Amino acid sequence: MNLPNKLTLLRICMIPFFVVFAKMGDFSYQVIAVVIYILACLTDMLDGKIARSRNLVTNFGKFMDPIADKLLVMSAMIVLTAQGRMPDWVCILMLAREFLVSGFRLVAVENGKVIAAGMLGKIKTVFQMLSTIAIMLLVSVNGPEASLLGRPGYVLAYVLMYVAMVLTVVSGADYILRNRECIKDM
Repeated sequence: MNLPNKLTLLRICMIPFFVVFAKMGDFSYQVIAVVIYILACLTDMLDGKIARSRNLVTNFGKFMDPIADKLLVMSAMIVLTAQGRMPDWVCILMLAREFLVSGFRLVAVENGKVIAAGMLGKIKTVFQMLSTIAIMLLVSVNGPEASLLGRPGYVLAYVLMYVAMVLTVVSGADYILRNRECIKDM
């Protein structure tokens, strides 16, 4: 197994630790959760960069890297929603897109085609990661006044979240339209 694929698996292994710390109420545990989450997000950037620069792109990586990203971001969104820091409808919309694209990807694999993530999907993932980090850092469970940086930080986090939501929907539609030949026989 090459280094990029090991980093992908490491990202998956970091998720339970992130969730455990994110669910603890104490501020110091929240900081640990954010650090773990940021490190996991950085492995996403790093594994792709290494795979491309060293010509280590594999079908395993093309398939598992987006799944690892989805697991990481979905875990953060679910925790944030459970804590009341993210609206449930936004979480549901983003999760629905991820499930639809993953199902679409499985249909493509059954037809012998592995579809790598497109640029719009990568940008979507970056904004999802940035918005979840911003919410973790800037949105308190006690409302905007209790948030780090107060109302401006709260607004910034939510603007990033809504940008991520729009990119999520647009990139999902783009993904399906670009690869619609995979489901022609349906």
